[in-house]
Amino acid sequence: MFGVPEGLSTIFIMSLMLAVRIFTLKSNPLFKTPPSYLRYILLTGYFLFSLIIIQSFGSVSYADDATPTPELNGADTAWMMVSTALVMFMTFPGLILFYSGLVKKLSALNTMLMSIVSYAIVSVMWFVFGFPLAFGKDVFGIIGTFSDIFFSHITSLSGSIPIILFAVYQMTFAAITVSLISGALVERIKFKSWIIFTVLWITFVYIPLVHWVWGGGWLAKLGVLDFAGGIVVHISAGISALAMCLILGRRKDMRILPHQLGYSVVGAGLLWFGWFGFNAGSALSSGQLAVDAFINTNMAASVGLLTWMAIDLIKDKKATVLGAISGSIAGLGAITPAVGYVNISSAFVIGMISSCFCYTAISYIKPKFNYDDSLDVFGIHGISGIWGSLALGLFANPIINGAKGLFFGGVHQIIFQIIGVSVAIIYCFTITLLIGLFIKRFFGLRVSREFEIKGLDESEHEESAYEF
Repeated sequence: MFGVPEGLSTIFIMSLMLAVRIFTLKSNPLFKTPPSYLRYILLTGYFLFSLIIIQSFGSVSYADDATPTPELNGADTAWMMVSTALVMFMTFPGLILFYSGLVKKLSALNTMLMSIVSYAIVSVMWFVFGFPLAFGKDVFGIIGTFSDIFFSHITSLSGSIPIILFAVYQMTFAAITVSLISGALVERIKFKSWIIFTVLWITFVYIPLVHWVWGGGWLAKLGVLDFAGGIVVHISAGISALAMCLILGRRKDMRILPHQLGYSVVGAGLLWFGWFGFNAGSALSSGQLAVDAFINTNMAASVGLLTWMAIDLIKDKKATVLGAISGSIAGLGAITPAVGYVNISSAFVIGMISSCFCYTAISYIKPKFNYDDSLDVFGIHGISGIWGSLALGLFANPIINGAKGLFFGGVHQIIFQIIGVSVAIIYCFTITLLIGLFIKRFFGLRVSREFEIKGLDESEHEESAYEF
């Protein structure tokens, strides 16, 4: 198999560290001013150039090294191509519309662009080094290797589909995960700082966590399960959003004041639609498991919506559109980790309880601690991801996919899930906190109060979503 010699990888890492040191020295004669964008552009160029040079020295593959591979299945491949497009559709335009409709009209374009630029950045990062580090050859259960940077030599199959299709499918997961975090920071974070955050967060939070859970890392070896992203996507996004909220501080007006709730309804519909690719696609085939995941996804979303609406009716005597779409997302987030391990009746219970938990987090816990999670990323995604990941350890039916939950006589799985959830919470919160503090110290994190009042569309982009 092709790969990068270990010696070259070591030289690359050492030279990169040296370059970072040189470019950050204030006494460097090339830069007589404090850190500027020029030095970071040059450093990025150096990084990409070095990867290209290393790639050109990849070792040669011989026919003797070839190992038998599974046969390509056309139906599975077609389904995975559709699923990949569906998950991409969740971010662009699903999440973009969902989030932008919930903010004030003066920051609608900025909110859209945060998700758009994140998708583009992650697409490039995944191609350059993200996939091999997340799913490459395991190194001590912690991380993969640089053996397939630039998607080089990825020509074999992963099960019954091309591995490059699997790589692109996973890229769409990475893109929507970091985009979810943006919802907690809208209307006050600097756009350039958001770009830096995206790069650092994907590199130091998302990629290692993916490897631990899905890439054969230490949590996977322990027995932690996550069918479609309860830990990897929802807990990581929700907990990281909470950490960044604490660093960024509160807006002047913390209320959610949707300027166009209709956009959010359409966005929620697109998210629900795309979630079928997100969950059922994680079966990586077009068989019965994908069908089970498809049905469970719809059930949890529907029950979540109805539960939230019922709570609104009981508490406030009226149902709300915002509550309905929030409930559907709460149900979808909770069923995500368990969707390929539980039956439809369990999906019903998981979706219902998730709505109750998320409603409580938003209506009582958030006001109690007075943190400003703008669009309730932690309250919906974080809480639903935690509950769903633990629910897997309770409701997993061995008839569905082998795993045995506590309610089916299995004791160990719930313990594994508690460990996985705890590790994800601690790791994501800690590393995200460090990333946020680093950006705040060296680049600045928050726009001025004047710009916040003026709106980020005008102050950050000199554009306006609406001209009157």
